[in-house]
Amino acid sequence: MTALNPQDLPEPVPDRPFDPWNLRADAAVEMQSAQLAGYQVEAINGGVGKVVDASLTRDGSYLLVSTGKLIGKKTLVPAGTINHIDDTERVIYLDRSREQVKGAPTVAAEAATDPAQQQTVADYYQATYHTGAA
Repeated sequence: MTALNPQDLPEPVPDRPFDPWNLRADAAVEMQSAQLAGYQVEAINGGVGKVVDASLTRDGSYLLVSTGKLIGKKTLVPAGTINHIDDTERVIYLDRSREQVKGAPTVAAEAATDPAQQQTVADYYQATYHTGAA
């Protein structure tokens, strides 16, 4: 699978703040969140893992991604980082690097909707929105 070239990704809009828990308008998705389980997740420079759970609700959209071979190693990926979804190949492309996703705070599946956990994750991804650095 070919990774996206960072130059092919849209630049953040300076006047639009990062909205971690909603899909970007240019990444519109027409499916149920349960259908995303099992999709591969690709960062701009390679594979990250597989979706184990997802939510596509207003102000609460996210992917819970298994990022490694270790059982229980999961990371919460806010929907605002989704660049696009390829339904044919069952791949979700993010606008972040593998290192940024794998460096994100880990979250237990049952804590994915915990406001404190979501704030920690949102703060982490907010820091990478305009700078591209983690």
